[in-house]
Amino acid sequence: MIGSGFSALSAASYLSRSGFEVDVYEKNSSLGGRARVFHEQGYSFDMGPSWYWMPDIFEKFFADFEKEPSDYYNLTRLSPAYQVFFDGEDKVEIPSSIDEIHTLFDSIEPGAGNQLRKFINSAEFNYKAAMDEIVYKPGKSVLELVTPETVSRVNQFFTSIRSTIRKRFTNPQLIKILEFPVLFLGAKPEDTPAFYNFMNYADLVLGTWYPMGGMYKIVEGMTELARSLGTKFHTSSSVDEIVVQDGEAKGLIVNGEFKEADFVLSGADYHHTETLLSTTDRQYSEKYWGKRTFAPSALIFYVGVKKKLNNLLHHNLFFDEEFDEHAVEIYDEPKWPNKPLFYVCAPSVTDSSVAPEGHENLFFLVPLAPGLEDSEEEREKYFDKVMERLERRTGNQIREAIDYKRSFCVSDFKSEYNSYKGNAYGMANTLRQTAFLRPKIQSSKVSNLFFTGQLTVPGPGVPPALISGKISSQLIINEKLKHLSHADI
Repeated sequence: MIGSGFSALSAASYLSRSGFEVDVYEKNSSLGGRARVFHEQGYSFDMGPSWYWMPDIFEKFFADFEKEPSDYYNLTRLSPAYQVFFDGEDKVEIPSSIDEIHTLFDSIEPGAGNQLRKFINSAEFNYKAAMDEIVYKPGKSVLELVTPETVSRVNQFFTSIRSTIRKRFTNPQLIKILEFPVLFLGAKPEDTPAFYNFMNYADLVLGTWYPMGGMYKIVEGMTELARSLGTKFHTSSSVDEIVVQDGEAKGLIVNGEFKEADFVLSGADYHHTETLLSTTDRQYSEKYWGKRTFAPSALIFYVGVKKKLNNLLHHNLFFDEEFDEHAVEIYDEPKWPNKPLFYVCAPSVTDSSVAPEGHENLFFLVPLAPGLEDSEEEREKYFDKVMERLERRTGNQIREAIDYKRSFCVSDFKSEYNSYKGNAYGMANTLRQTAFLRPKIQSSKVSNLFFTGQLTVPGPGVPPALISGKISSQLIINEKLKHLSHADI
C-alpha cells in the first residue's frame, strides 16, 4: 500500500482483518499523510485537518471492528462551535444547540429561524440518504445515485447550493454561514449541487468536535487498530515505481528495492500514483488532469504565542472581506488574493496540552489557487495581512509575543505529499466530478491496481477518506474472491 493518510489507514484495517498481509509504505518519516503532527518548543501542531465533523462516520468505522472512538481518544463537543467575523464590527458565534441556532437566525433576520428548520429538514433527509447508501458506493455507474430518496429529489443534483440558500435567506451574514460548509467539498457554492446541503446538517446539528490532544490522536488510534490486526508500517519508504507485467500489478520498487505484492492500493495523490506507471498503463492523461476542478491549496502558518489571547474561540472564520472576489481568485482567475478570507484555529483554547502553560497555539490558513508560485517574501506579505486583521478584530497584540513560526504552502504540498499542483484537499465535488464521474478506484488499465483517497470516491474530507478506504478494500476483497473462484474451476 502506498501512503498512510486516513483512507490508507482505513483500508489497511479492513484488509488486514480479511486476512491480507498488508505493508504500508510512507515516504515521510511519520504516518498520517496530510494529518501529520510536529512538536517544537513545547507546542504540538496538527499540520493538516483541524475540523472534526460527522462523528457518526468515525463511530461507524470503529464499530466495524467492534471498537469505539473512545477506545483511542476522548472527544469534546465545542460550544460555541465556531465564530465568524464579518465586515465592520460584526461577529457571530455559532451555538452548539440547533434550537439556539434557530433563535440566532431569527435575531439576525426575522423569520429566518423557521426557514432554517425547513432547510435543515431537507439537509437531514439528504444526509441520511447519502450516508446510509450513496457515499459507500464504488463510483462505477450513474445508477448508484438512483435511490427512492434521490429520485424524488433529482432536481437537487442540477440546482446549486447557492441558489437554494438564497431562495430562503436574504441576510448576507446568514448566507455566508450556510455557504461556508460546502467549502469542505472544495468548490464554489454556485458550482456545488444542492444535494450537498447535507453538510449544513453535519455542521449545525451533528456539531463540531475535537479529540483532546489534537487531530493526530485519530491517526494514532487508527494506526494502533491497524497494527493490532497485523498491518506493517514502513516510514521513510519512497515508492519509485509500480511494477507491471502483462497488464498486472506485481509489486512496488521502494527505496530502490522490489517488494512483491498480489494487489497494490495507493492512498497517495492519484495523479502522482499514475506517474509511477508507464504512460501506456495510465488511465488519465495530463490533459484530463488539467481540465479537472481542484480544491484549493493553502498558505498555512503554525504560530506559537507566549501569552494567552482574548476574543478567540477554537475555530475562527474571517469573512470580513468579499467571499466572491476571493473565490474568483482561486477558481476563475488564479492569483494571489487581494483581500483574502482566512481561518484561525486556536486549539489551546480547548486543550492546554498543545502549548506551554500560559501560551497559545495558532494555526492560520489562507485558501489559495493550486499551482501558484510561492516564495518566502510572498508568504511574509500575507502573514502581515492576516495578522493585522486578526489583531485589529480581536484587540490582541500578537506579533510581539510570537516565539515560534513556521509556514507551509503550495510548494510544500508538492514536495511533502506529491500533491497535484500543490492542492490541499483533492478534487472538488462539483456536479461533473461527483460519484461515478470521479477518477475510478479500480484501474481499467492494470489489473490488481486500486486507488483510494480524496481524488476518487466519495471525495475530499476526513470522513469521506475513511469511507473511501472501506470501499477500496471491499473491491480488493471481491477481486481476491474472484481469483479464488476462478482457481477452483
